[in-house]
Amino acid sequence: MVEPRTPSELLAAALPDAAARELYLAVLREGGRIRLAEVAPGDAAALQRLVELGFLVPQLIDASYSAVDPRSVVERIGADIRLMSARLLVEAEQLPGLLDDLTRAYDTAPRRSEGPSGVRYLADMAQIRHEIERLSQAYRAEGLTAQPGGARPPELLPDSLDRARRYLERGGAMRTLYEPAARWDGPTVEYAAEATRLGSTIRVLAVPFRRMLIFDRTVAVIPAAADNSSAALVEDPATVAFLVDVFEQHWQQAEGVNWAALLTGSAESSVHEQVGRLLAQGLTQRVVAGRLGLSERTVAGHIARLRELYDADTLFQLGWQMRGIRPGEWSDA
Repeated sequence: MVEPRTPSELLAAALPDAAARELYLAVLREGGRIRLAEVAPGDAAALQRLVELGFLVPQLIDASYSAVDPRSVVERIGADIRLMSARLLVEAEQLPGLLDDLTRAYDTAPRRSEGPSGVRYLADMAQIRHEIERLSQAYRAEGLTAQPGGARPPELLPDSLDRARRYLERGGAMRTLYEPAARWDGPTVEYAAEATRLGSTIRVLAVPFRRMLIFDRTVAVIPAAADNSSAALVEDPATVAFLVDVFEQHWQQAEGVNWAALLTGSAESSVHEQVGRLLAQGLTQRVVAGRLGLSERTVAGHIARLRELYDADTLFQLGWQMRGIRPGEWSDA
């Protein structure tokens, strides 16, 4: 038998299995004593187990076994567990010292591209991804993410989903902002549907916003170049607090999305319906395109089909006719 290394393993090793328990109860029913000759061949292993654990004591003079009060076994096991726990506590207190050289090396290692106090620059995508992974491990309570640009790069989605799964399984909370155009990209919708199933919350925001990642309202990663090829890691409390406030304002303006319904094609707000809803609000073709992250040509195609549906000759006429739609017909996803 493998030597127990933890209190849980010791407890598991000290408990009788189902067959041993049944044999012990049978011995008690016979008055607390059983002769070896009375033990069925199929109970030999259970008998040996009870003897090893101390629930039965052999009587050599007449080849019999006597039952022992389980309380005495409990006392012995409890003493062993307390002794093991005390030893483990001592080892836990020694652990920082055993890794002290590695800890000092980590703390004194030069940081690349140091900037002003509270800011560290990340020069390339590999370094950015490394820092994001490190931050997600170090700051586990809350992640706030703003990701403009519509569709997410499909080659990055598997790693992002794996990181999100690990973060959420550790008990963290995640909130993410996308542009409305993300709703029309298949891989992004598939990612968002799975991430929200795991516990993340992802909304879309129709007004322009900047990319940012904030961990535990303590540290933020923001772009340091227009093409997002470099980033700044910000730890200045005042700056991070300002970024958190900006994110929260955006979050209040953002729209919730039923990503699972979009994935299955059963969402109430299709692109066609979204165009119609915004036209009914009196918005122009250009504004509608901007809100949904679509080209004006794409929006024009939807408008043409809506004109046919409502028999409208002009956009002005279409808008007036669509204002008569029943409340809730163009409901959000």
